[in-house]
Amino acid sequence: MYDIPAPMLAKAVAAIPDPAKTPGGLSFEPKWDGFRALVSWDGDDVVIGSRGAKPLTRYFPELVDAFAALLPEPCLIDGEIVVALDSPDVSARLSWEALSQRIHPAASRVAHLSTQTPARFIAFDLLARAERDLQPEPFAERRTQLEDLLRGIPDPIHLTRATTDRALAERWLAQFEGAGLDGVVAKPLAQPYAPGKRTMLKIKHARTADVVALGYRVHKSGAGVGSLLVGLYGSDGELHQVGGVSAFSDARRRELVDELAPLVETDASGHAVRGDGERSRFTPGDKDTSFVRLRPERVLEVRYDQLEGARFRHTVQFERWRPDRDPRSCTFDQLETVPAYDLADVLD
Repeated sequence: MYDIPAPMLAKAVAAIPDPAKTPGGLSFEPKWDGFRALVSWDGDDVVIGSRGAKPLTRYFPELVDAFAALLPEPCLIDGEIVVALDSPDVSARLSWEALSQRIHPAASRVAHLSTQTPARFIAFDLLARAERDLQPEPFAERRTQLEDLLRGIPDPIHLTRATTDRALAERWLAQFEGAGLDGVVAKPLAQPYAPGKRTMLKIKHARTADVVALGYRVHKSGAGVGSLLVGLYGSDGELHQVGGVSAFSDARRRELVDELAPLVETDASGHAVRGDGERSRFTPGDKDTSFVRLRPERVLEVRYDQLEGARFRHTVQFERWRPDRDPRSCTFDQLETVPAYDLADVLD
C-alpha cells in the first residue's frame, strides 16, 4: 500500500495568470467542486484518503469497486469525488448537497446512496505508478503518465480536461460554472508534487451581494463575534438565512459585539434571544450552533463565489456596511443567474 501524503494545495488569485510569466509554462484545468481524494490501489486493496486525513473509503463502495476493477496497475492518484444530479435545464449538474449526504454513519444508508446517487472520480494528478514514485517529477510528466494510465477507462473514473491555452481556460471559467464547477486551476508544468504546499493557483468567481445581518455566533474563545449570519428576503416575504461571514481579527470580533449590541433582540427579562442554528452532517453533535438574534435592520455588502440552491456555497467575506440600503430591498433577485451547462460536455 502506498503512503498517502497531504495533498498539494492552491492559493487564490484574482485572474487567470499568463503562462509566459511562469518558467516552464502553466497547465489549466476546471476546478471541480467535490471532496478532494487521494486514491491508493496496490493491486489488492483500495484506500481513499481525504484532504483532512479522514478516510473516505467506507463512504464510496461503488468507487472502491470501480478502482479495483478498472485501474490497470497499482497507482496513487490525486483527484476529486463528485456527485451529479439531473436538473430541469440540463441532463446533469454537480450537487454538493447530494455529495455531502454520502458521509453517513449507517452502512445501510451508505449502501443505498451508492446506488441512488453514485459518485464519480475526476483524476487530475498521478503520484505513483507501480514501483515508480512520480512526486519528484514535473507535472508535465505526471500528466503524461496519468493520461496513459487512464486511457480508455470508462465511467465512473474520468480524466479531467487540461489545456495550456489561456483563452480556452477563460471560456471554461465562464461556462463550466453552469454545470456546478468551481472555477479554474493553474498548475506550473515544471514543478514537482509538493504535499501540503500552495504551489497551484485557483481562480474562482468573485461577486458581491447586499445581505441582512440576522444574528451572530459567539467566537469559540468565548469573546467576540465568531461569525455573522446573513439572510435575504424571498418571494414569500420571509427572511431566509443564506450563509455566514467569519475570519474577523480578534480586535474586530470584540468591536462587533459593541457595534451590534443595539440590534440584539431581547425577551421580557432583557436577556438576548437566541436562535437555533442550522447543522450539517459535518457538524459535531456536541457543537453549539445557537446564535444571538439581531433585529433585521442592518445591511452589509459581502463577496461570494457561487450559490448552491438558496445558500452561498462557501463562507462569504465582509466588504462593507451599507447604511444606505433598506433591508427589505435585499432579495434573491439581485443575485447573478448563471446559464446552465451540461456536465456531460465537461466530462467528454
